[in-house]
Formats: sequence, structure tokens, C-alpha cells
Amino acid sequence: MTTTAQLPKAFLEKMQRLLGPEAEAWFASYDAPRAIGLRANPLKLDASALARKLPFGVAPVPWCETGFAVVDEPGASAPGKHPYHAAGLYYMQEPSAMYPAAQLGVQPGERVLDLCAAPGGKTTHIGGALAGRGLLIANEYEAKRAKALSENVERLGLANCLVLNETPERLAARFPGYFDRILVDAPCSGEGMFRKDPEAAAYWSESHVEACARLQTELLDAAVAMLRGGGTLVYSTCTFSPEENERAIEALLARHPALELEPLPLVGGVSPGVPAWTAGGNERLAGAARLWPHRVRGEGHFAAKLRKADGGNAPVDAAGGDGAAAPAGKRRPSGGSPAPTRQQLALYRAFEAETIVGQVDGTFAAYGPQLYRLPEDCPDLTGLRAVRPGLHLGELKKDRFEPNHALALALPADRFRHKYELLDGGERAADAYFRGETLASGEDRGWLVVTYDGFPVGWGKESKGTLKNFYPKGLRRMGV
Repeated sequence: MTTTAQLPKAFLEKMQRLLGPEAEAWFASYDAPRAIGLRANPLKLDASALARKLPFGVAPVPWCETGFAVVDEPGASAPGKHPYHAAGLYYMQEPSAMYPAAQLGVQPGERVLDLCAAPGGKTTHIGGALAGRGLLIANEYEAKRAKALSENVERLGLANCLVLNETPERLAARFPGYFDRILVDAPCSGEGMFRKDPEAAAYWSESHVEACARLQTELLDAAVAMLRGGGTLVYSTCTFSPEENERAIEALLARHPALELEPLPLVGGVSPGVPAWTAGGNERLAGAARLWPHRVRGEGHFAAKLRKADGGNAPVDAAGGDGAAAPAGKRRPSGGSPAPTRQQLALYRAFEAETIVGQVDGTFAAYGPQLYRLPEDCPDLTGLRAVRPGLHLGELKKDRFEPNHALALALPADRFRHKYELLDGGERAADAYFRGETLASGEDRGWLVVTYDGFPVGWGKESKGTLKNFYPKGLRRMGV
């Protein structure tokens, strides 16, 4: 954990100027343990049910109805290693980071964009609020971070989420006035994370703050272009810098008169924005929110909520676009994605009939041998870099279908015909499965879902009394 002695001198002097007499309490927060939190996944179970199951102590987060702070310090490292985490029952997220998505007001059935989405904390928060209905596009410009985002979308079972690896400019050109709600959790100077991330402090400089502010301007303008009239935009950072916070929103309001700042709730120690830190003393900025580590159980965060006036522009059907034409000979379903052949679909349906109760409905797309179920009302993806174009069902091979890990995590246990419950074999069986080991089952049922306490954690395939392990190699525990 970072101490104030490790922080840049110019940064400390700046914070002293901003906070005045309160700076001492802020300095002292660096001697306190960093906050650890987790957020329940309502697609799997509700928050109260999760709290009863957890083997460590938690306390509610006042600004997030599904959020908890971990209060058992001796077991603070356990939540990320527990099988409940692997089952997607919760997402590890420090409490302050839960605030922005909680203020977005997402309703099931809406179109929502998380513009700067990696690693996925706020995306999965939004996905839970959508309750499996509507469309969520999670975008991340950096390819490596987009992969981590995709893995978290998979683990929490978000079947109506597209993961893209695109620039804000290309998205704005494709989706004008398209989204009901947009979250811009902007890349920033990261000052609010210095306590938990010592390396972040090493990059700090006033010039870095200024560069971040310029990038945030571009992100916000792109987001406004994609927001429908009457839609909601939440902007957030994990920095203290007024240049990236109050001043960024002050300038945004000046550029876009159709936007109105909506006051955010000040609960659990959350503080108002500071109009005195704007260039023009804009009193409206008191409606923004600041989360200070010496006032809340959490790290540093800023958030502002804006509404676009009705009639700012009308929603559009993003069926067109500037993408490349469809490859010759490929039929395209809704979403502009290549449709599977009859043979490919037959292979999947045969697997499904043997393994799953009922059918996975919707529009299917085949990207090479990979089969996906597209989200409802999926927009045209032609020409866009799609890391995850919907629910990844599995891989189509010459004479068979092999399911993807995402399919196991997207359905409840009662949707599978056969199950192997790890707790029936004790904790040793669970440890062995997450290490990728073969297990003895005594049966011969073919493909089945492996569960922990009744929640799917992955696939297995039984043959002659042995369960072959299909837990993804990249997720396996090594040396445990």
C-alpha cells in the first residue's frame, strides 16, 4: 500500500492547496487499510442470499444495493479465490467504484453503452440491472484489456452483452442518438487509486493530468453524440483533479446546451462537487459527487450525472454503418453477422437436446467454427472489432459440437440435464476441478455441467466412470 512519503511532492502540495485544513485527514487515510469490496450478481442470486452464504464478514455499501465491503481482514484475500467467485456470484470491486453505475438508473430492456469498460466492474453492474433484457455494449479501446473485460462478462453470465474493441469516434459515427444510457468511466490520472496502487503514483505529473483532460473531452463529446434525447449519461473518474472532474463537466455543459446536470445522492459520506474548483465558479457542479477516502470506506472517485433534453435527437436503428460488405456466399442474420449453416446448427441442436433442458432461443451467428447467440435487437456489427459478439455457445467441429465455458455460466443449474456437484466430493474435489484434474464419477452421462453448491462453474464430460475436466486452462489454479 502506498504511503504519503511515496507520493510525488507536487501532487501532495496540490492536494494541500485544494483541501486546506482537511488535508491532514486526507493524508492520514494513507495509513488506513485499503477498502476491499464485492458486488452480488443478481443474475445468479440476490444480495441478501449471497451475504448469508459468504464465509467471511461483509457490511452493506450505502450507495449500492448489491454491494458489500469485506470486513474480515484476516480473510481479505479469500473472496477472489472462492468457488463462488468462479461461479460468477459476485464481482470483486472496491466500494467507491460501485457508485457511478448505481447512479445510471438502468432499467431492463434499455440500450446501454459502457464506453471505457475494462476490466468489467461497471459493465457487470449494468448487466445485472438489465436482468437479461435489452442490449449492453461494453467497449474497450486497448485490446489486452478488452480480453479481460470479455472474461468477466463471461464469468458473470451476461448473455445480452457485446464486447467491442473500438475507438469512440468510430462508435459515434455508427450509433448516433442510439443509447438510452451511457457510462463514461474515463481513463484518468488515477489519483484516487494511489493508496491501493503504488505504481500508478509513479506516472503522475501535471502534464499527465492535462493529457487525461484532453482525452476525456473527446470521450464525452463522442458519448453525447450517441445518447438519445431524454437519455442519461454518467461520467466518472478515479482521480481528485478538478481539471478532470468539475472543470471537465463545466466545459461539457458549455459545449452542449442540451445537457442538464442532475444532482447525485450524498449518502454514506459522499460529498458534493466543488463549484469553487471550476473555471467560472459554476454552482451547478455542487450536484456532482466526490468520494474521498477519509470520508467513506473506499478509494477516491468522482461522478456526474447528465440528462440530454428530449428532442436533442431521435433514437436510430443502427442497422446501417460504414463497415465492409458481407463476405461472398455468407448469409447474414440480424446484426450483420454470418449465419451458421444448416449442418452447423444441426450439430448444436443435437448437443443441446442431449445436454440442456429446453432450447437456447434467438438469432445465431457463426464466426468461423465459433457459434454465438446474438443479443436481442442486435445492431449491425459489420466492420466493427467484436471481441464477444454475444453469448459464446461453443465450437463447431467436423462431426460434433463442443460447448464454451460461457454457456455453462449463462444458464442456471436446472437448465442442464446432468450435473456433477463438487461439494458431494468435499473440498478436495473442488480444488481438483479448479486445478484441471480428471475426477472419478462412476457414471457415463456424456457432457454435463459441474456445479459448486448448486451453481454452475464449468463443463465436464463423463465416460466410463471418469469425468474429463473442461475447466478453461487459462483459469486453472496452478500449484494449489
